[in-house]
Amino acid sequence: ITGRGGAKIREVEESTGCRIKVTKGTCEVKIFGSTAAQNKAKMLVIDAVTRSGRNYVIRKTLDVIKPENNPKKPGINWASIRENSAKYEAMKWAGLPRIEKNFYRESSRTASMSPEEVELWRKENNDIICDDLKEGEKRCVPNPVCTFEDVFEHYPDIMANIRKVGFQKPTPIQSQAWPIILQGIDLIAIAQTGTGKTLAYLMPGFIHLTSQPVSGKERGGPGMLVLAPTRELALQVEAECSKYAYKGIKSVCIYGGGDRKGQINMVTKGVDIVIATPGRLNDLQMNDFINLKSITYLANEADRMLDMGFEPQIMKILIDVRPDRQTTMTSATWPDGVRRLAKSYLKNPMIVYVGTLDLA
Repeated sequence: ITGRGGAKIREVEESTGCRIKVTKGTCEVKIFGSTAAQNKAKMLVIDAVTRSGRNYVIRKTLDVIKPENNPKKPGINWASIRENSAKYEAMKWAGLPRIEKNFYRESSRTASMSPEEVELWRKENNDIICDDLKEGEKRCVPNPVCTFEDVFEHYPDIMANIRKVGFQKPTPIQSQAWPIILQGIDLIAIAQTGTGKTLAYLMPGFIHLTSQPVSGKERGGPGMLVLAPTRELALQVEAECSKYAYKGIKSVCIYGGGDRKGQINMVTKGVDIVIATPGRLNDLQMNDFINLKSITYLANEADRMLDMGFEPQIMKILIDVRPDRQTTMTSATWPDGVRRLAKSYLKNPMIVYVGTLDLA
């Protein structure tokens, strides 16, 4: 009578708007809904029993539940949920050490640049365009640095590495990104591949890591996280980390298809920088092999992240990264999807475009 898998009962429910519950064994039928709808459903059920031709006898009147005896469930108290969520967030991040973010000491040469000189310099260096995305009162975008000494004069180890590699001057994206990041401001850097974006966030990341009030041993986990969409790009970033090794900073590259056990061993032994693809990092995170609460500096190589479907994994990763971190995002393009991703996890960032604005 009920039909295969309750199909006939579902038909009655759909035609009357009632909810029907049939108890196996006792053949008890309960009907929930308005009085008129219940009466209609009752007639259809009795008719189905009568037409079945199997000598069923209705021994008891169907249990029709009166609306007043079927009170509606109370609505969801969203205000209470939001309040409890805020309390939970506060408890989750309570007790973490404070973060230092501002390490920038502007050189006299950089500070002396006039607005006209800054505008001309940006024009001559691949048409750099800067903007402050903070809502409300805008901040002043820092002047670009024209030489390595202008930004790293007080960091001799970094200067030594730069001289060893043989670079002559910063690339346009580095010149404008370094003063912003070293002031502790979140940054979106849009520039073509091969323009020095990786060092634009790595160098300030080294300084950020080694200048925190808490030492690496006390931190309880890595301090810097770099997210990359592919194994190839992740390995390139790790190679840059190794090339510019700074004050004994240890880094590890974790990615899908690699030696998972070996990667877990390296992470659990203790590292300062984790360079990861989202899928493998999500795996280690969900299985409690890595502590992401210690991350204070996050960099995201956003190219192809959305194309490869990594947005859900990124959102899961960010659940365990403290919200007051410093964040940078680099990309070669600036389509709507990347803009939406940036808006979801950067706080009051500045943006630097190098080259054409036609990057969608």
